[in-house]
Order: sequence, then structure tokens, then C-alpha cells
Amino acid sequence: MEQRVYRILLVDDEPDILEIVGYNLKKEDYEVVTASNGRDAIELAQSFRPHLILLDVMMPGIDGIETCEKIRALPEVGNTLIAFLTARGEDYSQVAGFDAGADDYISKPIKPKILVSRIKALLRRIREEKGMPMTGIMEFPGLEINIEKYQVRFNDQKLSMPRKEFEMLSLLASKPGKVFTRDEILESVWGKDVVVGDRTIDVHVRKIREKIGEKYIHTIKGVGYKFEVA
Repeated sequence: MEQRVYRILLVDDEPDILEIVGYNLKKEDYEVVTASNGRDAIELAQSFRPHLILLDVMMPGIDGIETCEKIRALPEVGNTLIAFLTARGEDYSQVAGFDAGADDYISKPIKPKILVSRIKALLRRIREEKGMPMTGIMEFPGLEINIEKYQVRFNDQKLSMPRKEFEMLSLLASKPGKVFTRDEILESVWGKDVVVGDRTIDVHVRKIREKIGEKYIHTIKGVGYKFEVA
């Protein structure tokens, strides 16, 4: 089965979650390893090289937000998909998670069928890479986007850019001058099966601008964003 190629790292300090969620994922023929804290998760991420990390936010010691940030800084796994598992539903918590580089946000209590459906949607995007070119290099003054290597260089400096930031930048840069609506961005970058708010797009745009400056991505009020080259 195609799913056997996918490796998932499950991180939670609750043994029941590790057992129940791990069991359901293995039933779907995913290869699963578990960790009960952020420090072990960081080490396993480097050795196991998962396609997806399911990461609890509230953990003792290194919490999920800090763990995510540390994993995103690792070049060998910096583009791994990361979905937070949390009982916290406040907007600030979700924004903090996406700001740290998360790709999705799954609320507890976890319903196995819904979780498996969300995971399938996330992993499907690895194959599809919707809405942007699959190969080649896009070059602009001071900016280079390498689609195959998931790399961005700005003013000859290699940038660390999480997967969703990279995908959003690549989408906008694929058609300079075109205004991408928020719905187009959400569907192309997050997919139809994942529900995220408009604030998520704004957070990612802000993080991209912090890395490449303000001149490339322009806000079209009430509509969306476009990429322009001066």
C-alpha cells in the first residue's frame, strides 16, 4: 500500500494518547514512533526523518511551540509537516502555533476517524504540491526560489523557511502581478480538507516579509496578496 512509505512521529506526554493514537495510525499502515517530551522528539526527528510530526502543545520542559521552532531550525527535517495536538482552542494559541511553523492544528479530544482523515489530507499534499510549479528555479532581483530543493536565497544568503511559508511564497511568485485571493491561497497551500482562519495567512505573510523584506509581497485590501518585482 502507498501509505506504508509514510513515517509519523507522535509526541505527547499522555501515555493514553500515545497508545490510542499510535494504535489507530498503525492500523492505517503508517510507520509510527512516539516520544513523551520535546527533547526526545527533537532527537527522534533527526534520526527517524518523519514525513509528519503530531505534536502536543502543552508538555512539561520544552513545550510544543519551542519544540516546533527547534525542529524547524534543523536543515534535515525543516520541511517536515507538523500538526499540533491540543485541547486549547484560543486564537492566540493557534496563531502562536502557526507562527512557530505548524502546518495544521488538531483539537483534543481526538476522534480517531477524524484524525486519520486529517492526516491523509496533510500527507496527500506532499504528493500533490497544489498551486505551484513542481520543478525548476524562480529567479528575481535579490531572490531565488528553488522548488525542487525547497530552498530560498535572499541577497545570496540561504534562508530557513518552513514548508508553509515556502509554499505560499512559491505560489505568489509563480505568477507575478496576479492577485491571489485568500480562498485561492488557503486551498492551494493548506488544501480543501483543512480549516484555518484568515489570520493564518496574515501570520505567514508577516514571517515571509521579515525574511525577504516588504517589496515583493503586496496586500490587496479585502481581496488577498500579490507578488511584484520592481
